[in-house]
Amino acid sequence: MAFLSVKNTKIKGIAACVPKHILENKEFPLFDAESLVAFINGTGVERKRKALSDTCTSDLCMVAAEQLIKDLQWNKEDIDVLIFVSQTPDYILPATACVIQERLGLSIDCYAMDISLGCSGWVYGLQVVSSLLQNLDKKAKALLLVGDTILKFCSESDKSTYPLFGDAGTATALEYNENTEGMYFDMHTDGSGYKAIIIDDGGFRKQVSEESFKIHHRGEEIFSNNLQLILDGMDVFSFGIQRAPQSVNALIEHFQLDKEEMDYFLFHQANLFMNEKIRKKLQIPPEKVPYSLKDFGNTSSATIPLTMVTQLQKDLQSRHLKNIACGFGVGLSWASVYFETNHIVVPDLIEI
Repeated sequence: MAFLSVKNTKIKGIAACVPKHILENKEFPLFDAESLVAFINGTGVERKRKALSDTCTSDLCMVAAEQLIKDLQWNKEDIDVLIFVSQTPDYILPATACVIQERLGLSIDCYAMDISLGCSGWVYGLQVVSSLLQNLDKKAKALLLVGDTILKFCSESDKSTYPLFGDAGTATALEYNENTEGMYFDMHTDGSGYKAIIIDDGGFRKQVSEESFKIHHRGEEIFSNNLQLILDGMDVFSFGIQRAPQSVNALIEHFQLDKEEMDYFLFHQANLFMNEKIRKKLQIPPEKVPYSLKDFGNTSSATIPLTMVTQLQKDLQSRHLKNIACGFGVGLSWASVYFETNHIVVPDLIEI
């Protein structure tokens, strides 16, 4: 078990940005009336947002960051750390964090780095940022930008991915603060399952070739090429309902947390059926487990902060909260975190 404890870090605010363009699953051509009902009942996804072809994840994250910086009244010169977590970067190289640093107008003394992770990305990013803040000035500030425009990699002829996923970008602001309870983490990786969620071609292991564009029939009404997302639903389901509850329970036990004191449990929005299995395994009452699946789908690394912005804005702004978040998926990678928020800044959801 990779247990980590990080003190002296406070979340100051969270913002989220989504594309204006809405895709309704009732209009998805591969669904008849019966299969549409079955899909929505199983996944919980009625609609989602799709980025335009010239809109990148960095654009969504930057808009969220600009609004958050403005509302916090931060001086951009005081931001010491910028971490960008995504699997849909602007370029193969350079790192998108470097591009964002210049576009946001941050200091050249800013530590900037990309992390390539999906569903567990917000929790992993939180751990990296909070650890970095321990070694900087006591007035240090940081931005964690997390999101994906994953629909760019989904085949419109694949009913297992295209109706499920959506696009979003988020920004989380953190600062060094000695008057906090800190954060507790439980982190895991199992690369033996890397093929469960994968884009086969386009990297350096399998570079783009004529074969990359060949359409494959991968299952009933599932057609895609090797430059598009391939999802093994059964493997991911089995993984999720086993590993997520294990991680949350291990976190609670190791750090001697009181489960009943938690205000919210924030899970990666994989799909409703899987998430409800996890909730019931953990015996958590439904009012403590918010969902954003209905209107945004599975937004990969952005799901946890997006859910906080869209479902918990008033609570986050108005009171002190104790939370546990758990991200799980592509990698295979999973992680849980205990963290507190106290009257943080949460701008309204931004649409561009």
